[in-house]
Amino acid sequence: MTDEIRQQRTAQALEQRAHDLLLGHSFAQRQIGYIHTLDINHGEAIKQRTLLEVEVAAEKIRKLSSTAHHKYRAQASQQLHQVIDTAMNKQLADIDTVLYETIGIEDNVPAILDILAVKSASVGRLEPLVKDLTWLGRDLVTFVNLPYYRAQRNKHTSVKVDNPSLALRYIGLDNLQFVVPTFAVRHWMPHSTEPFPLLKRRLRDNSMACAIAAQELAKFNGINEVHAFTLGMLLDVGKIALIRLYLRTFERIWQRKVTLAREDQHKDLHTALLELKPDPLFLSTLLNQHALKVTAAVIDKMAFRYLPFNAVLLQLINGAPKKGSLLPLAMLMQKARCYSQCVSLSEHQLVESDEKSLWFDYVGLSKQELEQLEKTNLQHFHIKID
Repeated sequence: MTDEIRQQRTAQALEQRAHDLLLGHSFAQRQIGYIHTLDINHGEAIKQRTLLEVEVAAEKIRKLSSTAHHKYRAQASQQLHQVIDTAMNKQLADIDTVLYETIGIEDNVPAILDILAVKSASVGRLEPLVKDLTWLGRDLVTFVNLPYYRAQRNKHTSVKVDNPSLALRYIGLDNLQFVVPTFAVRHWMPHSTEPFPLLKRRLRDNSMACAIAAQELAKFNGINEVHAFTLGMLLDVGKIALIRLYLRTFERIWQRKVTLAREDQHKDLHTALLELKPDPLFLSTLLNQHALKVTAAVIDKMAFRYLPFNAVLLQLINGAPKKGSLLPLAMLMQKARCYSQCVSLSEHQLVESDEKSLWFDYVGLSKQELEQLEKTNLQHFHIKID
């Protein structure tokens, strides 16, 4: 096996592991075969009384019954997810519905991001667009009134801001280039991700980490910081869409099947279905295989005029036609995505140092870039309000 193939396989395995981690630390551990030490008996065997013959027979019957039930439940889950898979493919083919209903992206958001990407941007051009987005105006007012940012302003003029127009002016165009995409992606996050309670927070943190890493790498390599940060934030819109879509589709189809099983008096099927929950393995595989493609389709539909993201996403999905011919922004996004995912895996002790080295080599992260990223706080952007 060549070094390049080893690096590629390691990168693929770690990306899948990062998606597993989104759905739960224990799930990610199970997927790579971690042994839970609490399940191991390190001491002497515990003495037990000898079972009576009738108890042995009863235990065998219980085990056979349990095994049969588990097989039946697994079969019910497989059939359920075949229907879910078909339904999701049909829904994903209608990108307008994904954009406006599944994620909830209003037309004003791409328009605002486009304005912020050009030198002719002005608060006057942003005001009418922000006014139509109640949630964005509210978030900007809340943000500018945070104690940290109020303390930065002139003490004599540091009054509480109570309207979006004033908030826009206080924050300033340079800061809005980073604040608006952050608030937009947070607004699109699913409201509930049960039965994966930490999924929303981890997805939000990963998006922020990727965007800040991209911004730092852009500074270091002389690439447009706004483009890098914005695409870093938007890179997970495909995951947002898939998570929302899967959880909604599961609930709808599961409910229908439970109702039918009850009406048809299929007791075993009804019992098995009641025990089923959204499948982390199905969702993790879905994210790993389709998230970037959905992101590319959504961003294409957002029809940016000044943000050059479409060609970059095509390269992230398909690779460069020739070795070494990746666009600078595509190469940067590979590095930012790799590093932010690696940080998350490291925090949960789910990646070894040799795996990290292979992954960094595969995406081309230099020693100097790594040193720069290691000095960077990937959790919060640092802006100053005059």
